Formats: sequence, structure tokens, C-alpha cells
Amino acid sequence: MGSSDTAPRRNGPRRNPQREILTVSSRGQITLPAAMRRHLGITPGGAVIVEECHGELRLRPAAVLELAHYSDAQIDEWDRADTLSNDERHAILSRLQQA
Repeated sequence: MGSSDTAPRRNGPRRNPQREILTVSSRGQITLPAAMRRHLGITPGGAVIVEECHGELRLRPAAVLELAHYSDAQIDEWDRADTLSNDERHAILSRLQQA
């Protein structure tokens, strides 16, 4: 029995299956069809994840998060700025004990 684009998959049925034959350029590049990019929300400059799984290549949109790196000196400065005085600490502890 052959497989079909509309046959249920192990992780559920495919909705609106799209299949295209893409040509790989001499630089190893492919162009994703516009309809697929729109359907998946892939915008110019967007990132995709490609993974090889059992002889297949799978592409999916990727979420990219910007991370900030802070120096030890910056963190030490924030710690000093957040330090409570003894009076502030006692006032907070007193309010917590009353609750």
C-alpha cells in the first residue's frame, strides 16, 4: 500500500498538505515557495530550523530570542543598589510577621 499526501500521519492528519519540488543551487540554497512561507509565517530574514530525521529533511519556523549578557561588575552594581538598610529590612520583617 502506497502513502498519500492526505493519509493520516503518526502525529495526526495533515491539514492542507503542500508539496513542492525545490532545486538546490550550486551554493546549496533552496527557495521556499511564497505560499508556504505565508502559511507558516516565515518572513524575510526569519529563521528556520532544519533537521535530518531518518533520511528526511524537516524545516520548521524558529523562534529567535535576543539575549543580553551582563558583566560581573554590572551585576555587582545592581546587587549594591538593591541592598536594604537594616531599618528597611526590619520594617519589612515586621510587616510580614503581622500578616
